[in-house]
Amino acid sequence: MAQDRRPTYEGRRLPRPGEEVVDQGLGFDLGTLLSRRRLLRGFGLGAAAIGLAACSSNSSSDTAAPAASTASGEIPEETAGPYPGNGSNGPDVLEQSGVVRSDIRSSFGTGSGTAEGVPMTLELTVLDLAKDNKPFAGAAVYVWHCDRAGQYSMYSEAVRNENYLRGVQIADASGKVTFTSIFPACYPGRWPHVHFEVYPSQADITDATRTIATSQVALPEDTSEAVYATAGYESSVTALAQVSLDSDNVFGDDSGALQLGAVTGDVANGYAVALTVKVDTTTTPTGG
Repeated sequence: MAQDRRPTYEGRRLPRPGEEVVDQGLGFDLGTLLSRRRLLRGFGLGAAAIGLAACSSNSSSDTAAPAASTASGEIPEETAGPYPGNGSNGPDVLEQSGVVRSDIRSSFGTGSGTAEGVPMTLELTVLDLAKDNKPFAGAAVYVWHCDRAGQYSMYSEAVRNENYLRGVQIADASGKVTFTSIFPACYPGRWPHVHFEVYPSQADITDATRTIATSQVALPEDTSEAVYATAGYESSVTALAQVSLDSDNVFGDDSGALQLGAVTGDVANGYAVALTVKVDTTTTPTGG
């Protein structure tokens, strides 16, 4: 086998050997950032130094945003990723009539597709830390995730004209929202997850700058393995084997301590995923 003679930087081969280090692409830059953050932790430097390192990268990719403090139990702020569909990066599903719905498996409006896969119900309970964890009745929660092939509607070429697996629900008196969906795929470089944003009210969802919190739900490994053993999820088996909660560039800081959903159910009957989402309306969101 021929030896790979590409030049390296900090022990990693350059994907674009003919260009400068600063021009190696977003994925390479993020790898450098994460390596430096781990190095800083190894030397016992404080959170301020790690924060400075984090500020050296600014992108809309599906990688970690600076996490909020978990001391109060506030849901960590995360990136909305490159496929938010909220108008901040291309298409905007939140401007479309019909987006407020509980069953997000099928497209609406001009779309006609339906996402196939193992059934999943997602229940999020939104609490307001600023009001002693009072249920956040009336909050609007926007949820989106990939299909079982790892594709995001409105963005991936094969499903660009679809808007399935996207929807908004308004929190009830208990702060709960419930979505009927399918279990998402695991694609290369990311742990299985569901994206969500919290807005103060339904009237605010058309303005992405009005978000109170942007975060992600992590799905448990044993459940993911059971789902990915079924037909249609074949590509997820390899992708899941190559990532862990500790290595994931979103959940890796704390292994998703406040973001790991509690799951019941089975493959035959579908799964129910639940997570309590504590938001602080007195702080400035840093995700998205």
